[in-house]
Amino acid sequence: MSRTVAVIGASPERRKFGNKSVRAHLAAGFTVFPITPNADEVEGLRAYKSVVDVPVEKLDRVTIYLPPAIGLKVLPEIAMKAPGEVWFNPGADAPEVLTEARRLGLNVIAACSIVDLGLSPSAFGDT
Repeated sequence: MSRTVAVIGASPERRKFGNKSVRAHLAAGFTVFPITPNADEVEGLRAYKSVVDVPVEKLDRVTIYLPPAIGLKVLPEIAMKAPGEVWFNPGADAPEVLTEARRLGLNVIAACSIVDLGLSPSAFGDT
């Protein structure tokens, strides 16, 4: 069974990092759950409005592409899924967000989750 990842801030717009992350995690063999309230589908995958809607009990990884103010609001929902690790990508990694995530007991990683896969975001272009 493949590892699972929720991409919070996924986007149908291929130039956005939330879309590149969906494609990168798919390429790395993950089962990907795009999370966005703005689309029904991302890269051919069903998109979920919230991480709590994802039909698995526990996620291996969550990767976040949200402005800090929104990221703070979704942290309790992320904690409900008890993910193995939570990646706060550049721009989503404000100190107050990381502090609150740690307070909720999340395994916080402040870095680019695409690079962690051994890939470059530029490899996923804009088209």
